[in-house]
Amino acid sequence: MKSFFDRFEEYVLVGGLAVLVFLVFLQVVMRYFFQTSLTWSEEIARFLFLWLVWLGAAYAAKRQAHLKIEAFIQKLSSKSRKNIDILALLIWIAFSAFLAWKGGELTMILFRRNQLSPVLEIRMAWAYAAVPVGAGLMFLRLLVQLRRTLREKTSRASAEVSK
Repeated sequence: MKSFFDRFEEYVLVGGLAVLVFLVFLQVVMRYFFQTSLTWSEEIARFLFLWLVWLGAAYAAKRQAHLKIEAFIQKLSSKSRKNIDILALLIWIAFSAFLAWKGGELTMILFRRNQLSPVLEIRMAWAYAAVPVGAGLMFLRLLVQLRRTLREKTSRASAEVSK
């Protein structure tokens, strides 16, 4: 059961990508062969893509798979490298918290205004909710990463002291 929950995000992302590819393929087939389009498939694909991007960003933070420029950092000592990693994590955590907060504010405004999507008449707030959810998950994952990094740094420091 634990394995399922550890990989739940992967299942959601892969399943969502499969649905997205199917919808876009269906739209292309409808336009090319039948000279008509499915308006609902475009809207669902757009909303699904938005959610996949933000959930994927949180998943990449969990796996520490975001791009970094390390050419400069590799020239530093390991102690300086750890300090820069911690500083970068703190900045990223602050930015994720800001995105989650402001995204949440925008989502609440859209819920109050009851703005609907043009075709399916889904509340637009559900589409915009991807930002605070994804940024919030990223924020939590980065906090875990910061804790792990600080724990490694203190364990290395104590190991060096005991030598």
